[in-house]
Amino acid sequence: MILDGNFFHRDCLEVAPDLVGKLIVRKLDSGEEISLRITETEAYRGTEDKACHASKGRTPRTEILYGESGIIYVYLCYGIHWLMNVITGEKEQPQGVLIRACENFEGPAKLTKKLQIDKSFNNQHVDGNERLYFVDDGFKPRIRTDKRVGIDYAGEEWAAKPWRFCAAE
Repeated sequence: MILDGNFFHRDCLEVAPDLVGKLIVRKLDSGEEISLRITETEAYRGTEDKACHASKGRTPRTEILYGESGIIYVYLCYGIHWLMNVITGEKEQPQGVLIRACENFEGPAKLTKKLQIDKSFNNQHVDGNERLYFVDDGFKPRIRTDKRVGIDYAGEEWAAKPWRFCAAE
């Protein structure tokens, strides 16, 4: 079953673990489809979360976080890597889920490179998206939590939050 905006219209702390085990499907311009199983996600929750882009205030870059759930948020990290999130929750309550890893592709930058995801996907909705969509094929892995990666700048309290969700081995 293809996941629609309703799946993402929940708090990021519900969506992030539920995305682990789902498939992300990318249809290339050539017609080839790449289907990868999500093994790791991270939740970013609101202006109070010092690791969330919205914590710096409402800007042209962060405006997308305040929008409708099910919107794809792609941004450039360190000026070289595209990272992909999906907006969750209610409008005007900025939050989202970073797709951090899939089977055989550890790290969000390797994942977007494999799926050929760039800024052209930013602000696209998952509903009816033929180039990129998520599928629930019924697979349900055990989930473990851990602290998020690469956010020491957010301070110890926020860096230590167990908001990374991983398929347990």
